[in-house]
Amino acid sequence: MNAATAPDPLYADIAERISQVTGEPFRARHPHTRSGGGISESLVLEDGARMFFIKLNRAERLPMFEAEMAGLRLLAATQTLRVPEPLLCGTASASGQQHAFIVLEYLPLVDSDAPERLAERLVALHQHSGAPTHELFGLQHDNFIGTTPQDNTPHNDWVSFWSRCRLQPQLERARQNQLAPATLELGEQLLAALPSFFTDYQPRPSVLHGDLWGGNYGYVASESAQPEPVIFDPATYLGDREADIAMTELFGGFPPRFRHAYEAAWPLDAGYGVRRQLYNLYHVLNHFNLFGEGYAAQSQRLMQRLLSEVRG
Repeated sequence: MNAATAPDPLYADIAERISQVTGEPFRARHPHTRSGGGISESLVLEDGARMFFIKLNRAERLPMFEAEMAGLRLLAATQTLRVPEPLLCGTASASGQQHAFIVLEYLPLVDSDAPERLAERLVALHQHSGAPTHELFGLQHDNFIGTTPQDNTPHNDWVSFWSRCRLQPQLERARQNQLAPATLELGEQLLAALPSFFTDYQPRPSVLHGDLWGGNYGYVASESAQPEPVIFDPATYLGDREADIAMTELFGGFPPRFRHAYEAAWPLDAGYGVRRQLYNLYHVLNHFNLFGEGYAAQSQRLMQRLLSEVRG
């Protein structure tokens, strides 16, 4: 489904839901398509006075939007980093077809180079432990990383959580997707060796964005002289803050000043350079499971490097 060709009754249905939630009449007159991350179709609906950001997908993807709403609300509750306010999600019909949708606050992004402000706000986010489950890693509900279901079953032990809720499920999907048996064997060896990476490091639960690559943050204008950082499209859970920082270094999009500012406010542990590869393996395996063979060799290399650290 392409937002540019989606039938007008779909817009009218969503606009009526917006009217009901906001208590103010909203009649969408100007739908504008927007580029997105490739998972959902994105557009902006406006009536000349108000604008809303809409994402559309197949009806069976509604749980993905429900999880996104919950994640944005959790992040907003920390009052650290700005996120688009989620208004509602649901299904709407047009021409006999059902479509899942989510309605978010429209935030016009601006060009900016203020990674220090983003880093400072991220430190503040990571210092939140997500009460009332502040002693546990995970979350009270599952969500998604991309379109992949993400198990957030709460654990009081981080190594167990990372093994059972992160690496094991991705390795099992990779097995089903025909990842080479030799690479899968490396993965099993790595699971057995996980405690070795945490002998001198005990992370505490922090509220994480969970999918913090360069396409999931930006800046909006503010009343101050500097723009305000904003994050979106979360895969939120409570985990080791290093996992968020590791992903900022996986696909680029974060200048060195970002890392320097983060560490100036809250230095990372000396073992981060090794564990960074452990955390990014999860995302590389997920990319293999979503996009195919192009990520197989990278997965294998990461496993080999990590095992070499354990074996000396």
